[in-house]
Amino acid sequence: MIRVANETDLEGLLKLYTQLKTNPLSGESDKLTELWYEIIYDKNHYVIVADKDGEIVSTCVLIIIPNLTHNQRSYALIENVITNENHRNKGFASACLNYAKEIAIKENCYKIMLMTGSKSENTLKFYEHAGYNRNDKTAFIQWL
Repeated sequence: MIRVANETDLEGLLKLYTQLKTNPLSGESDKLTELWYEIIYDKNHYVIVADKDGEIVSTCVLIIIPNLTHNQRSYALIENVITNENHRNKGFASACLNYAKEIAIKENCYKIMLMTGSKSENTLKFYEHAGYNRNDKTAFIQWL
């Protein structure tokens, strides 16, 4: 089942996020819980999950950004795309990205941007197959 995360999904997400590079499991804290509620109750912030038998096996984050250009149409960003190593190549990430796209369309966004740190050609082809291209823009990052 593909859905927007709810209050009870934090532990499952944190466990899945440990499969991202350099992301150790965060311990429960009041600060973490406060941040989680801030995220899930932000009307422009969507944590999308693939739930298989009560386990979160894939996720992505969609953020809608209000915008003054393009006839005041918002744009969207996708971040933190991950699928559990034991559930890859089964369509879960694609389903999460499609769900994010449906939300962005519903919110009248004119584009969705996605960046990846992966250099794997398989990963890049996966994103292209999902409808993204790597030719229109050049991404720059300044780490803080």
